[in-house]
Amino acid sequence: MPMFLPLKKDGLVGFEDGVDGRVLDLDTAVKDGVLGGVELGGYGGGVGEKLDLKKMIEELNLPEIPSVFICPISLETMQDPVTLCTGQTYERNNILKWFSLGHFTCPTTMQELWDDTVTPNSTLYHLIYTWFSQKYVQLKKRSEDAQGRASELLITLKKVKGQIRIQTLKELRQVVGSHSTARKTIIDEGGVTLLLSLLGPFTSYAVGSEVIAILVNLNLSSDSKSNLMQPAKVSSVVDILNEGSIETKLNCIRLIETLMEEKDFRAETISSHSLLVALMRLVRDRKQRNGHLPALGLLKLICTHKQVRSLIVSIGAVPQLVEMIHFLNPECLELALFVLDSLSSVPEGREALKDCSNTIPTMVKLLMRISENCTLHALSILWSVCKLSPEECSLVAVDAGLAAKLLLVIQSGCNAELKQRAAELLKLCSLNYSDTIFISKCKLTRTIQ
Repeated sequence: MPMFLPLKKDGLVGFEDGVDGRVLDLDTAVKDGVLGGVELGGYGGGVGEKLDLKKMIEELNLPEIPSVFICPISLETMQDPVTLCTGQTYERNNILKWFSLGHFTCPTTMQELWDDTVTPNSTLYHLIYTWFSQKYVQLKKRSEDAQGRASELLITLKKVKGQIRIQTLKELRQVVGSHSTARKTIIDEGGVTLLLSLLGPFTSYAVGSEVIAILVNLNLSSDSKSNLMQPAKVSSVVDILNEGSIETKLNCIRLIETLMEEKDFRAETISSHSLLVALMRLVRDRKQRNGHLPALGLLKLICTHKQVRSLIVSIGAVPQLVEMIHFLNPECLELALFVLDSLSSVPEGREALKDCSNTIPTMVKLLMRISENCTLHALSILWSVCKLSPEECSLVAVDAGLAAKLLLVIQSGCNAELKQRAAELLKLCSLNYSDTIFISKCKLTRTIQ
């Protein structure tokens, strides 16, 4: 039963606790712990030191707020609470808008109002303001403490080695992960340069994983990213990606993605056999499925660099991705198809797709199944394979039900590019058959199967 705030005879405001119907004033409610032990009296000696309530609400963005602070209309925290003659309290703007729409009832109880006066609920406002003020001051205090602690840890980090360095980095990671002020301190006090100096050919996994976990939480400058793109540092990140826990692997991927966003990023930076093998290992890992999307996302980014596509093919990515298609969720599936489509643009990729026995039946099955993008990629892959070996591959594709699927694409409401590609592929496949036989291959019952 929701709590509401009726006016009492003495002019104060109370609320029904929803248990035995008692109406309590707010001081009693606080004392009894109904609102979580909030004390009136305020911040810095009272409400006199005014903080902006709207700003506090926005900055705190608290997931849990006492229900009596919530306007029943907007379900948001009240900043100017007013009470109706029914005893229900609302945000002023919300209830006035309700009235302006021609409603002269109480939105919560639907009682007709015998008086449309709205009375400022100053006691509730005081409680809301005090509660948020205290939370806000606590937040600022924690932020200041975190800022100071981050500064201290940077100083310590410059002096220590071994196990103490690792412990210092662990604490710094926790502070940076929890407080924006600590992140700003790291950047302002040259902490990024210090952290980057710890990455190199002789970096241990214990140190490197903590450094990377900190870096992914920072807003790195272009200079810092350029520093990080040095071959020795990239190699260190890749080594850690291969060795790390799933959390560390994901941090490494995020960091590499950050580097790839830079305008002066060079494909040579990610032309690493070790990096690609690590990503494919993540894609194949069926126990750690939360690694599929990040790994495929990075592979997609890497595939936009044409120079690297042949290297991706060389590590056996094509048959591995085709095999994984059936185990991926739709979002991951679309990424995998993008990668395979990109690889089909290089000769080695087309050959690998043709040589994989599951490529054609798998792609045919995906047509008109998941999304337009998936259909587009699957069609593109089928076109590349069938164009490479029309007689052999077209026969396999038609026997797998391709012709019927292509007719569905052409007759569907999908975009013109898809229809055009489907029509071209249909024409290519028909070259190996007489008209009568090909028409028989186009039975839609094959599609339903």
